[in-house]
Amino acid sequence: MAGLYRDLLNGLSEIEAYLGGEEKGYKVHVPEKVDVRKIRRRLNMTQARFSNTFGFSLDAVKHWEGGRRTPEASARAFLTVIAYNPNAVIEALNSGTRQRRAKAS
Repeated sequence: MAGLYRDLLNGLSEIEAYLGGEEKGYKVHVPEKVDVRKIRRRLNMTQARFSNTFGFSLDAVKHWEGGRRTPEASARAFLTVIAYNPNAVIEALNSGTRQRRAKAS
């Protein structure tokens, strides 16, 4: 856990430096390949639930898992975040729903 904390702090320092203009040319690493099936199965979700939960089309998930298509870089980045911390993604995606409900009340 200490290693994860250190990694997060280092990442935050890099972001702060980049935003402050200190780190020219900083670029994040987006994996070339993401195992969508492995991520989905680790979360114990069906393809339909996975697609609904994270906003992917069901066809896209099926094609990715079947090897007929490869996720674009933005989807690979998002899938990487889902694999790393799915609860944070779910919370972030659902925060808009909670805000709309609060305004409607």
